[in-house]
Amino acid sequence: MATYDSDENFISKTILENDRTEWVPLSLTLVEYPKGDLLGKVFALISLAPFGIGAGFVTLILFRRDLHTITFFLGTLFSEALNYTLKHTICEARPMHRPEEYNEYGMPSSHAQFMWFFATYVIYFVFIRLYHLNNNTIIENVSKLLIISTCLIAAILVCISRIYLQYHTITQVLAGIIVGILFATVWFALTYLVFTPLFPQIVAWKISEFLLLRDTTLIPNVLWFEYTNTRQEVRARSRKLVSMKSQ
Repeated sequence: MATYDSDENFISKTILENDRTEWVPLSLTLVEYPKGDLLGKVFALISLAPFGIGAGFVTLILFRRDLHTITFFLGTLFSEALNYTLKHTICEARPMHRPEEYNEYGMPSSHAQFMWFFATYVIYFVFIRLYHLNNNTIIENVSKLLIISTCLIAAILVCISRIYLQYHTITQVLAGIIVGILFATVWFALTYLVFTPLFPQIVAWKISEFLLLRDTTLIPNVLWFEYTNTRQEVRARSRKLVSMKSQ
């Protein structure tokens, strides 16, 4: 009987504490749109693009272990840190007041900064690092155009979504675009001129060998390289398998 009363008191105390607890949503992934607005719902989904890109980064790092990809990802993290610093230095409110659900500052837009950092870096990478997709110049140019167009369209749509959903003013979005482009330019220059020459030394470290980190800087196009080498390896193993069966 005493045990039952003790458990009942504990449950009552827990319920009372939960009633006094102030619950707040995770603003990082919270996106609101007008009820019944189909376009607003589409824009809300589009505004989640940075999280999809972030998940893609993590997947690439886990399965490829390429130093350039890791450096690119670190650039996005530093960009977000810069955005946080700017927001809490400027302290400019968002256009629509959301007292309970969303109370962060809005200048500059972190979504706009992230997307234009990503798009700008990819454009530099395509023009400076990505070449020899294959022997067909037309296909190579079309592939580059598709990569650049996809990044730019995604960046533009995310910016429009933030304005449409009243999370940012046009000025806040433009500021995010400018900061993202400038920081991507600086980070790519650092990566290309400072970090990349250090990659051969880094991959020689014991910890890098343990983590299977690799440097693909000298390979013009990793996708084409892996495709051709995988195809050759499969053919070689197939011939070997046929030879073993015929014996």
